[in-house]
Amino acid sequence: MNAWFLVPDGPSASQKPPCVVMFPGYTGDRGLPERYAVWLLLGYAVLAVDARGQTGETGNLLQDDAGSAKGWVSQNLLTKERSYYMALALDVVRAVEAARQQPEIDAGRIAVIGASQGGGMALLAGALSTHVKAVVADIPNMCHLDYGILHSTGSLTEIANYLKRHPDKLGQALESLAYFDIVNLAHRIQAPVLMSVGWKDTVCMPDTIYAAYNRLTCSKLIYDYPFSGHETSEEHHRKVIRFLQECFSK
Repeated sequence: MNAWFLVPDGPSASQKPPCVVMFPGYTGDRGLPERYAVWLLLGYAVLAVDARGQTGETGNLLQDDAGSAKGWVSQNLLTKERSYYMALALDVVRAVEAARQQPEIDAGRIAVIGASQGGGMALLAGALSTHVKAVVADIPNMCHLDYGILHSTGSLTEIANYLKRHPDKLGQALESLAYFDIVNLAHRIQAPVLMSVGWKDTVCMPDTIYAAYNRLTCSKLIYDYPFSGHETSEEHHRKVIRFLQECFSK
């Protein structure tokens, strides 16, 4: 997994900065370092990662066992242990561990952040790693996946296209997807969570996001945007900053 690790100027050994681990949206990448200038100015270190196989420099070493639709998420769909989502789940845990091992940061103050696919990855990290201090999951994917493959206009159309060709595999596919569905993992998240939802979103629909949010048993906060689609605003970003400042001050 390729990543940027960025540290604000001048942290001292006695006052190490918190770290935000940033996950990309589908087909996105970590971009250029200057994308994270705001976080550095706030005094946070940043670990910004690519998603395997997608845009960026991180390849995908998964061997395709049974064919897939165009894209990535349907790869080895029917075998959960070798599926793309399993690889993604392992990658998010490794990303948190990589952040923890950096001597420049305060390993007790790590947040995971992302939108869309990145939001789903952030929630996965919160569910699978005990070292996450806060989770920010804007308009997250990977929630209520059985509903999503029927209705989403985003990456889950790849799974829908696969099942269009193999309708007899629907049961197997749903069983495999259930292992990575945030609806089924939400109870594992212990860190505070901030989520957002756009009521006009056709990629990560409100039905899916609320289904996952309602299963959270941790401290949680959601911002509803009735007139927004698959997007977030600068004003919302300010709310994210305030949320993390509160989490890191505790």
